[in-house]
Amino acid sequence: MSNRTIVGVDIGGTSINIGLVEAGQLVKKLKVATPAQEAKDVVIKALLDGIESIKSGHEVQGIGIGVPGLLDTERGIVYDLVNIPSWKELHLAKEVSKYFNTEVFIGNDANCFVVGEKMYGRGDRYNSIAGVTLGTGLGMGFVFNEQLHSGIMSAAGEVGAIPYMLHNYEHYCSGKFFSREFGLDGDVVFQEALAGHAVSKGIFRQFGLHLGHLFKHLLHIVAPEAIFIGGSIKDAYPFFSDAMWEVLHTFPYKRVIDNLIVEKSEMNDVAIMGAAAVCDMNLNLKEKSDVSGIVI
Repeated sequence: MSNRTIVGVDIGGTSINIGLVEAGQLVKKLKVATPAQEAKDVVIKALLDGIESIKSGHEVQGIGIGVPGLLDTERGIVYDLVNIPSWKELHLAKEVSKYFNTEVFIGNDANCFVVGEKMYGRGDRYNSIAGVTLGTGLGMGFVFNEQLHSGIMSAAGEVGAIPYMLHNYEHYCSGKFFSREFGLDGDVVFQEALAGHAVSKGIFRQFGLHLGHLFKHLLHIVAPEAIFIGGSIKDAYPFFSDAMWEVLHTFPYKRVIDNLIVEKSEMNDVAIMGAAAVCDMNLNLKEKSDVSGIVI
């Protein structure tokens, strides 16, 4: 963990969440309404004003921004952001770095999560980790040997689109599973499971079986040392973990399973922390290789 002071930003369709992270600790945060339906420059101004407010009186070494969309992380470009229609091809890192004269790095939400776990969470103990976000959708990110593997256009980890059973993995391993298969809200199922309802516990068991198959798929391809689970469904982990492991134990290589770690993330404010961590990790890489981020 570094001693840097970094601004972490999570951009959503409803709100922009911004935090000041010092030595891996969130010391201040701010929420700004996203003027999502306004012109591009209006949204950018809201973002810049929020960052200006959070960093006031502090010298920061960089800014990390998490964006839920298709990205060119090397050039800092956001493409076709669904929740902000005016952002069709936005050189976001350039816009922000030009204003603040500091280095800016961007990443998608799943990548921010896994980097946050590596830099500021329990992932620092491992050389290879995967981070899985289980929420409205399904996302995944990878860190190997201190570096994020994001692939072309940050498309690595888009496992939700992989065909599985009658649909794909996102259908069975996200909040869509509860609504599409049972017509229920996932949080309602969770609350009923907490109250001891057998049917709701059974639904989570099915969810865990599907997740186990996803993780087996993952092990065949990259075999990380540890998998960290985040997203809104992570708190239900006790209700689906046994079924998940039941499937994992059918993996053909027993020694792999015996050494695999699967944990629920304990990070707070993970979206902000993850965005800051993306910046922190890239600054580490710059120090080692003298590769710059986006600075104007």
